[in-house]
Amino acid sequence: MKQLMIGNQAVAAGLYDGGLGLVSSYPGTPSTEITEFLAKYEDIHSEWAPNEKVACEVAFGASLAGARSACAMKHVGLNVAADPLFTLSYTGVNGGMVICVADDPAMHSSQNEQDSRHYAIASKVPMLEPADSAEAYAFAKSAFELSEKYDTPVLLRMCTRIAHSQSVVELGEHIPAVLKDYAKDPAKYIMMPGNAIKRHPVVEARTAALTELAEDCVYNTVEMHSDEVGIITSGCSYLYVKEVLGDSASILKIGMPNPLPVQLIKDFAAKVKKLYVIEELDPIIETHVRALGIDCVGKELFSPLGEFSQQTIAAALGMATRACVTADSPIPNRPPMMCAGCPHRGMFYVLAKKKITVMGDIGCYTLGAVPPLSALDSTLCMGASVSGLHGFNVARGADAEGKSVAVIGDSTFMHSGMTGLVNVAYNATNSTVIILDNSITGMTGHQQNPTTGYNIKGDPAAKVDLEALCHALGINRVRVVDPYDLKACETAVMEELAAEEPSVIISRRPCVLLKSVKHEAPLKVEADKCRSCKRCMGLGCPAISMKDGKAHIDATLCVGCGVCKQLCAFDAIV
Repeated sequence: MKQLMIGNQAVAAGLYDGGLGLVSSYPGTPSTEITEFLAKYEDIHSEWAPNEKVACEVAFGASLAGARSACAMKHVGLNVAADPLFTLSYTGVNGGMVICVADDPAMHSSQNEQDSRHYAIASKVPMLEPADSAEAYAFAKSAFELSEKYDTPVLLRMCTRIAHSQSVVELGEHIPAVLKDYAKDPAKYIMMPGNAIKRHPVVEARTAALTELAEDCVYNTVEMHSDEVGIITSGCSYLYVKEVLGDSASILKIGMPNPLPVQLIKDFAAKVKKLYVIEELDPIIETHVRALGIDCVGKELFSPLGEFSQQTIAAALGMATRACVTADSPIPNRPPMMCAGCPHRGMFYVLAKKKITVMGDIGCYTLGAVPPLSALDSTLCMGASVSGLHGFNVARGADAEGKSVAVIGDSTFMHSGMTGLVNVAYNATNSTVIILDNSITGMTGHQQNPTTGYNIKGDPAAKVDLEALCHALGINRVRVVDPYDLKACETAVMEELAAEEPSVIISRRPCVLLKSVKHEAPLKVEADKCRSCKRCMGLGCPAISMKDGKAHIDATLCVGCGVCKQLCAFDAIV
């Protein structure tokens, strides 16, 4: 049966048809849909974990028990899961285990542009990299066999384009999930030094065996069309190369970027007069080719920055680029912004108004950094707001403690904010942490998390009590505020900043995009009362604009939150 699928759906189908028994993940664009599609299969276990480290360890536990397992994450999520990954390379697996990682060249929804192939090399774990949805399905399905045959977890590398673009997939036979026998094996699975030192030679022998596999396998393919030009490429770059060069160049497509073949590359290079290596982000393949003593053209032409395209490759090769459709007139910039009625806006308005230093975190509330609010001072990684605030306050002293806060979402707090709050309490800075609780994981598309009371399938689940949790972590001062109430927000912020001990403010109101949230009637501006002061424009609400010199509220966008009404000194907003 053939279907048109995005790459992430194809990965899910491949894992399922490969005999998957369990998947555990933390949502992260562009990987999220892999687990969402897997959750639709009722005969396997699917779950959202609090973070990627937990997800990877859950998958390992299932593999140890004899089930084929998987976890999925974005590239920065692999940083969080790196701890178990490196030791998993030593222990190996029982049931096959696949770790799906989705890189984000051009940083469409990420704070950096790292290349996950480095993790495969550093952890000495094989990696597969599909070039379209058909390969995503095939590689994901076969990854379990590869994992079990070579006793290793397997990394499956996606990228934004492959994850979210569609191509035709021909589905194969479904392999039912089977639980292998489990036998206690301390020497293999207990990685204390005496055992681990004996496993390292096993890893090196496995790498040698996988390198031999790379010389002749379904993942690495050669297309000989010309002895003038040869291209070594991988992933979506292969599709761009094919579209630009067609059959005018010979191509070695690398589908297994770790370990890379040796003789296959030497043989291919010997057949062409000029060799190019075209790969997005870092020169992983190029460095390997040069280490083999082979001359090639790579990053001196093809940038290590961002995504490639047909146009960039053609231009780099000195070829004519295709004409693009252009607009007849300039298109106004549309910077990302928080939605109309976003519950985070009121709190950010107060923080900006009071000129508070704000340590930000990862989530849709990061948009508090953009004008006109411009409320954030930093954003680093999941949970860094809380830890960073503590360090900031320790370095700058009591004056900073009364003028700085951390903001972190409910899902991000569960992911990696709790340990930072423990540190605040334990090492005693008068730090104020604001948990922006919108009752969902917002940025990645409304996934459930441990604070929502529902699991991945929408069934009732244990719900973390944030107030009780913060108290248990050592914080005595915990209060809840409605971010639609500006006066209450300002009072809470100023009182907690003045307190001589750590404190937490939970800014609680559900995301306005949740289907369960009922909106109030839209507000409107009485033009005769409006004095054009533009104070309401300072909220950065997309529903508010200036029209004919007066404030105007778009009734199709306004959810009636009433925050702007609280700012109008002339009662023009009704």
